[in-house]
Amino acid sequence: MRKNIVAGNWKMNTTLPEGLALAKGLNDALKNKTTNCDVIIGTPFTHLASVVAAIDTDKIGVAAENCADKEKGAYTGEVSAAMVASTGAKYVILGHSERRAYYHETPEILKTKVELALANGLTPIFCIGEVLAEREAGKHFEVVDEQIKGSLFNLSAEDFAKIILAYEPVWAIGTGKTATADQAEEIHAHIRATLAAQYGQEIADNCTILYGGSCNASNAKELFSKPDVDGGLIGGASLSVEKFLPIIEAFDK
Repeated sequence: MRKNIVAGNWKMNTTLPEGLALAKGLNDALKNKTTNCDVIIGTPFTHLASVVAAIDTDKIGVAAENCADKEKGAYTGEVSAAMVASTGAKYVILGHSERRAYYHETPEILKTKVELALANGLTPIFCIGEVLAEREAGKHFEVVDEQIKGSLFNLSAEDFAKIILAYEPVWAIGTGKTATADQAEEIHAHIRATLAAQYGQEIADNCTILYGGSCNASNAKELFSKPDVDGGLIGGASLSVEKFLPIIEAFDK
């Protein structure tokens, strides 16, 4: 059975003291609470080991926001999947639209990153999604299919079953625009059908697919009520316990 997940992506925000305070604040808020979803926070590399040590990792999972496409060696400034795993983080966000757009990460690069993440025991949260021009041209199904096939369909069924997908309409990230709940459900259902065609219905049904595009306290409940939307990858709202907690609570009965 697939999991419901609310994951925060802090991006390039918070100093180490600020990040620790945020993580501890969320930890305290969840301490005596039973949630109906798994909670993950994606922090900058500099924060990983300290955050893992400061929180209850049975309650909150920790993700890196990226990892290198090389195993190790003379790659100054890069952080390998093995390094991420050594901090105690269990997840890594890969293929985010910002990495694709600003750092020119190709499907081939992302394929390697996914393989290295899995080899080091990390669970990839793999991001896919179209830009506004592609949506307006009616190419959104085609774009997400190509992104999935280009980086993930080399995996065995056993390895693919370890992947979490995050659909992010790039036109709705940080813009205040949000795909309607029906738009989100339509493309999530399409993604699941694409997975079923490759790996069979059982693996498709068990794959968690998150929505990531200006999800907040006011729209989370409606988005998460859709049968193929299994939670959210949350940007700006994850930088505040007061804004992040109601999104987690959107799964409460």
